[in-house]
Amino acid sequence: MSHDTEIQGRSQAEYEFGRRKSAEKMRKQVINFAIMIFLTFIAFATVVADFAPTFIKPIILLLAGIQVVLQLYSFMHMDEKEAPYIGVISTFVWVGAIIAFTFFLAFNTIIWW
Repeated sequence: MSHDTEIQGRSQAEYEFGRRKSAEKMRKQVINFAIMIFLTFIAFATVVADFAPTFIKPIILLLAGIQVVLQLYSFMHMDEKEAPYIGVISTFVWVGAIIAFTFFLAFNTIIWW
């Protein structure tokens, strides 16, 4: 009762190509992680430096927005074009972000004016 399972090996060229692609992805993730740590350090530094709250809040929100985009594209793999339905997922994510930003602006306008 054996199954007709065919085991296919990869050639040396395919193996090397896979290693290069994996190394490239890992390098991008490490660089993005370092950038996010640096942005977090900047946010903490602005608070510790005791700047005015009207300066601190927009800077922290801007840095947080940059980090969200970096995390979506690097750690949630939205930069991969070969993934199935990535266009649909990307559209839903960005439409949700635009709606959330609109609500944020609307509520800030209602509260502060």
